[in-house]
Amino acid sequence: MARMKFLCDADRCIECNACVTACKNEHEVPWGINRRRVVTINDGKPGERSVTMACMHCTDAPCAAVCPVNCFYTTADGVVLHSKDLCIGCGYCFYACPFGAPQYPKVGNFGSRGKMDKCTYCAGGPEADGSREEYEKYGANRLAEGKLPLCAEMCSTKSLLAGDGEIIAQIYKERVMKRGYGSGAWGWKTAYRETIES
Repeated sequence: MARMKFLCDADRCIECNACVTACKNEHEVPWGINRRRVVTINDGKPGERSVTMACMHCTDAPCAAVCPVNCFYTTADGVVLHSKDLCIGCGYCFYACPFGAPQYPKVGNFGSRGKMDKCTYCAGGPEADGSREEYEKYGANRLAEGKLPLCAEMCSTKSLLAGDGEIIAQIYKERVMKRGYGSGAWGWKTAYRETIES
């Protein structure tokens, strides 16, 4: 089975926020929660880059390692999901995540911030695929329909890639060879503990 991954080609991102809007609309994400966001690095300086950030569905996910109630699990295709029924809102996952992916509906102390929310790779949650309960808690389950995450499908420059890790790594390698340079597959080494060799 394919290992699903995200890749953001920072040389292509134009900071249009189509990925952010697509995610919020597809999943009816509540106000104040951003499962995906675009961040500009070195804003206004030479070498400025924009990258789209969300849960990278890490190999050996640090959020899962620190969760005291084991609400995280990894699917057969490598997508890191969580159970909102088990989450106690402690915030440990937020502090462990190198990408700042876990989000909370309220600001507060331990347990008072509500259930954690994060990118699901458009794969729903532990409830039955396509059920109303799954949609209300986690949003659309596009993976069960044979589709890829909408954020990547809506990316006009194809900066954001999603799918089988080997295939998107090959696409990135071909881009780097054609351009003659690459500023890096943002987040890839941190999330998946490997590099993309060209």
